[in-house]
Amino acid sequence: MTAALDPGVIRRPAEAALAWICDRRGGFTLGEDALAADGEVNRSWKPIGELALMCAAVSRNTDASDPLHARAAGLLEHAWQETGRGELLVRLQRLEPFATYPLEVYAAFASAGLRHPGYEAAAALVARTRGWQLTEQPATRRLGVLNAEERTGVRRSGGMPQALRATWLGGLPEPWTFERDSGYALTHVVFHLTDWGRLGPAGLPPDLAAYLADWLPPWLDTCLDAQMWDLGCELLAVAASLPELPEPALLEDAWERIAAAQHPSGALREAGLSDGEPDFTVHYHSTLMTVFAAALTTGRLDDAARPGRRDRPGAQGVLG
Repeated sequence: MTAALDPGVIRRPAEAALAWICDRRGGFTLGEDALAADGEVNRSWKPIGELALMCAAVSRNTDASDPLHARAAGLLEHAWQETGRGELLVRLQRLEPFATYPLEVYAAFASAGLRHPGYEAAAALVARTRGWQLTEQPATRRLGVLNAEERTGVRRSGGMPQALRATWLGGLPEPWTFERDSGYALTHVVFHLTDWGRLGPAGLPPDLAAYLADWLPPWLDTCLDAQMWDLGCELLAVAASLPELPEPALLEDAWERIAAAQHPSGALREAGLSDGEPDFTVHYHSTLMTVFAAALTTGRLDDAARPGRRDRPGAQGVLG
């Protein structure tokens, strides 16, 4: 079924997007307020963690000889250096021991094989407390924290199945109740269950996989019609995690629309069309998601064409 899809339709927008990210790597920096109590996490730590997740996905789904692989390696090295190779995360852990975002950022680096034993020891100590385990969180966020604990080995709770059923997607809601917020919630549920694509379809319970196979195509079409490019790319990443990829015609149409919405520089606006020179703040996430979704999709296509490709060199980390 997937053989009729031209990988170039996906590869071209991904290459352009990654080129833009490389040219704007200076936007992925930790300023002097990175450890400040009133620092803006969404403008400092969040982009760094998202960059690391994208780099890890590209690494897993490309050969070491692929230029995309080399670019991801350079970006990941930049992001890791920004954290002081993990030292700033250790300091952040001491300043905010019960904040969950440092663990989620660290887990992004751990997924690419970058570890800091000191951070893990400190985080594991806090994770054993009742205060940490009883922190009240929205269901989708709780699932993300549990996945970060599992990924780093900080704590093994086995609580993800229970947390899943408290999420919007886990309840298999009426499909017509889909909207922007529930869309982002469902994509992140899938990302956490599949460990950001690493586990692939094996991470999805059968009932969720069947539900998404039915309803993701119309949701994706609706988002692209509304020029919601960021959410559209996240839905394409979800599609790449289903047991069977959507029909080639659907994927080709979606990726052609993404490519058409890109700025000539390769940047993709979160929603609507770029007006003038792309602003980093409103373009970086959707541009990262373009690369992330493309990496997962082309990885699935390559796996189908060449069974055993998951064992290719460089699949476990972009630096080693």
